[in-house]
Amino acid sequence: MKRRIIDFHTHAFPEEIAQKAVNYIGNHYTIKMQGKGILPDLIQSAEKADVDYVVIHSTATKASQVKNINDWVASHTSEKFIGFGTLHPDMTDAKEEFERIISLGLKGIKLHPDFQGFNADDPKMDKIYSIIDNRLPILIHCGDEKLDNSSPKRIANVLDRFPRLTIVAAHMGGYKNWLETTDYLSGRNLYMDTSSAIRYMDPPFATKLIRKHGTDRIIFGTDYPAVYHDNELEAFYRLDLTENEREDILYNNSARLLGLPLD
Repeated sequence: MKRRIIDFHTHAFPEEIAQKAVNYIGNHYTIKMQGKGILPDLIQSAEKADVDYVVIHSTATKASQVKNINDWVASHTSEKFIGFGTLHPDMTDAKEEFERIISLGLKGIKLHPDFQGFNADDPKMDKIYSIIDNRLPILIHCGDEKLDNSSPKRIANVLDRFPRLTIVAAHMGGYKNWLETTDYLSGRNLYMDTSSAIRYMDPPFATKLIRKHGTDRIIFGTDYPAVYHDNELEAFYRLDLTENEREDILYNNSARLLGLPLD
């Protein structure tokens, strides 16, 4: 049967830096990256798997990169390709850039505490969270085997201080830290995405974690170029979920966040 699918979590880079970016990510996480990190390869992967919408993210590691990255993402959005902007805690014009992100038609904010060099719950981030408030969803990278910047506990601290934020905690709330996810984030008022998570988990454990949090707050993502769409969907379909739960995770929950049609 044809299922509607939104991939909420992908990355793409300008062709001149894509190989360097993909190598850096693969080396940091000690994983073999499947994709090339360029738009034609992302499009081919999504079309092969019959994915309806793709959300593209890129992160500024320096405040000086923010505007150029947001412009690049915005220039490559379309009806089927949705862009998220980025901000950086060292910016002096975060409020102005956030308003510009909205004017560019970008639909959310991507933050990566590990690569951007801040703790998710650091008070210096309060200005950023206050600016965003409940106006756009935030996809936050969560978890790392080497770093503590984005641990589930830190994300929980952010939620405690800013309960109006619409947070999507990437990688099921904490890459390779899923027992901590269970302790600090399961059942909280936030979304989690499945990217770079379910393919590392035992399917019964993944299914249990998804249901404990609530299938109405889980959204599908691949983390391309880490993996191609058909491979990630194969991992997803190994989970013992009902057809309604699959529809919610693959499409409905993301569609509500992004304002896409549900009918």
